[in-house]
Amino acid sequence: MATTVTVKGQVTLSKAIRDAAGIRPGDRVTVRVRPERGVIIEAEAVVSGEDAYRLRLEDMSRRRPICDVSTEDIMRMTRGDD
Repeated sequence: MATTVTVKGQVTLSKAIRDAAGIRPGDRVTVRVRPERGVIIEAEAVVSGEDAYRLRLEDMSRRRPICDVSTEDIMRMTRGDD
């Protein structure tokens, strides 16, 4: 399959490619560069359970300090209830 890169660097994946790779609207994809000047586009694995919780905590730790937020709000964000 061939596609054109837009001025913004975007490409469109055909429905057949998206279906074959299991990529749906809103999914995140990983793009890896191959030494032969090519790329590999893969659907990111869905993370759940303890790994998802840890990733949410790591994401929160990179954010700016939280002001004017209650402890209950922070716990709700940590649990993924937001």
